Amino acid sequence: MATADTVYNTTTTAHEPKSSKWIIVPSENLDKVRCVIKVIEVLLSLVAFVMEEVVSSCLQCGPLYFFEFVSCTALLFTLLLLILLVTPLHQRVGINSWPTLDFGYTSVIAVLFLFASIIFAADSGQTSLEQGAVAFGFLATVAFFIDSGLFLKNRGIPCRKGNNQQADNTPRPEIEKLNVNGTDSVN
Repeated sequence: MATADTVYNTTTTAHEPKSSKWIIVPSENLDKVRCVIKVIEVLLSLVAFVMEEVVSSCLQCGPLYFFEFVSCTALLFTLLLLILLVTPLHQRVGINSWPTLDFGYTSVIAVLFLFASIIFAADSGQTSLEQGAVAFGFLATVAFFIDSGLFLKNRGIPCRKGNNQQADNTPRPEIEKLNVNGTDSVN
């Protein structure tokens, strides 16, 4: 004969095994395909940055420095975002809307990389290193745009209301209050 504890434990107690995984893909924030694309973004940004850093002299250094800034930013922040999204660390950061952050960041970097690559291609010294850096800059740009496009295709625009956003937990004032005797009253 089963006791009440056994019956209730099997139906009311959550038996979730503790996840000791450090890398969680797919997750609610990142699927496998977009994870691979983010890794490609990091690698292409790294190659573009390294090739740009090896350039020893420049006639007009402004485009080179802008490309350097964008490629370095893309490398470091995409790597950070990737690490946060594939590990449980994102749960410890006080950000409630990872999809909005991910989509916004990826779209902005795609546009910045496009501008930086165009400007650097138009105003570089045309050495093989500069041309290689520009080529990898354009490849990284394509990867960032593909990532943004896949995000839109699979999840829609994250900033819109009605999309699968987390609930707003802002406290709201009560419109109706209860009387002491338990009946409703309208203010």
